[in-house]
Amino acid sequence: MGFGMALAQHPEAMERFAALPETEQQAIIDGTHAVRSKQEMRAYVERLMK
Repeated sequence: MGFGMALAQHPEAMERFAALPETEQQAIIDGTHAVRSKQEMRAYVERLMK
């Protein structure tokens, strides 16, 4: 599952991500390159809600 799809499934995380400065958004996007499964991506996105 891609990052965009995972965000779409978690509207609160999408809103928080969109509110971040571009540099922080890029750091989060860069972090997705280490994610290897749908479950990991889901957990990665859910951490944005905390």
